Amino acid sequence: MAVMQHRKVSGVSGNEIYCLHKLGMTPGQLCLGNSVVAIGVGKGLGAGLSTLGGGEVEEVTRLVHEGRMRAFDRAMEEAARYGGAGLTGVSFDMVRHGGNLEFITTGTTAHTANEKPGGRARQFSTSADAQEFFCQVDAGFMPLHFAFGNVAYSIGVGRSITGGFRTLMRGEVPQYSQIFDHTRRLALERIVEDAKRFKANAVVGIETTISPLLGAQEMMMIGTASHHPLLDEYRSNPVTSDMTSQEMWNMVHIGYMPVQLVMGVSVYSLGLAGGIFAALKSVAGGEIAGLTEILYEAREKALARIEQAAEECGADEVVGVKTKVYDLGSGLVEFMAIGTAVKKMPGAQTRSPALPPQAIIQDRDTFVDSTQGLNLNARRAASATKVQGGPLAIIGAVFVGIFYLIMLVLGH
Repeated sequence: MAVMQHRKVSGVSGNEIYCLHKLGMTPGQLCLGNSVVAIGVGKGLGAGLSTLGGGEVEEVTRLVHEGRMRAFDRAMEEAARYGGAGLTGVSFDMVRHGGNLEFITTGTTAHTANEKPGGRARQFSTSADAQEFFCQVDAGFMPLHFAFGNVAYSIGVGRSITGGFRTLMRGEVPQYSQIFDHTRRLALERIVEDAKRFKANAVVGIETTISPLLGAQEMMMIGTASHHPLLDEYRSNPVTSDMTSQEMWNMVHIGYMPVQLVMGVSVYSLGLAGGIFAALKSVAGGEIAGLTEILYEAREKALARIEQAAEECGADEVVGVKTKVYDLGSGLVEFMAIGTAVKKMPGAQTRSPALPPQAIIQDRDTFVDSTQGLNLNARRAASATKVQGGPLAIIGAVFVGIFYLIMLVLGH
């Protein structure tokens, strides 16, 4: 691969440069690594069979994980050539090129005034941009290494048939709730295991992305494996947090530390009778009482589960809770709640009495091009809204087949 170098191209904004300056650092070079992979017939068939079986689609998980790691390693190799104290703003993107997938990693080096030529190329890597990086360091979290975990999963035909009969009745569908809850936790477990390799006692700034991929769905978590002197007791089971770095700074400032990222999942069915009534009510107009109650119950169940998880880890409360509702089709609705359990800890405090405005101000995008589709981040966000299509199409086909088989038997 041809090696190109650029010495005056940085990926950080003016606000980020200010934050690095406050830490005694200067911005360095924008680094990029990529890897283009072909799915291949064998892997495609294997992934298809795993998708039918339900649960994790290991072929897809492994393919994506390896592709991203190659891209990350190449970005780090480029950073090593430029030197610096670390690589900030590490992010993943994925672009489809026909039947191939390109995995892209970008980041920007940060430099200190006392660097020595030929010295250590880099000391840390972090998913935090320079603004978030300042907040984390000022709250006492020292970045060690970029960390990520992913899982590709499917509802599957076998489990979906069992759950499909359950959807004829109103209420929670445990089979679906268990599948979604288990796979989401796999991603969290893997980012924690990744952080342990670097002797971290915390993974902060976790960002979660869910997107369709090769007929399945992928949940990816990225964050920064870090060390905080107050969290040494968590070295064997690192603290996890999906608070923004600014939110976390505020919580540490008033004496709270993150303990655990908690999730609650519930999948509910309107039921056959309820679905028919809802359809009729949609024509007539007015409140659909059955659907209103189902959505309320699903929310309450998911929130109760994250509250239970917080109690089990000894937290005082759960903050920054985000809620997502997915229409799975066929009268099924998934409700997911995710947040960070926090705990009051003696000695928790920030270095500065207040954050500078430059650490809070969000940069405005000054280049907008709507003629060529979405940019990488927008494409990733848009794809996250289409998470349930593939497996449900299979489920629909199975039920249609069963229906016609019954009609054929009755006709004879």
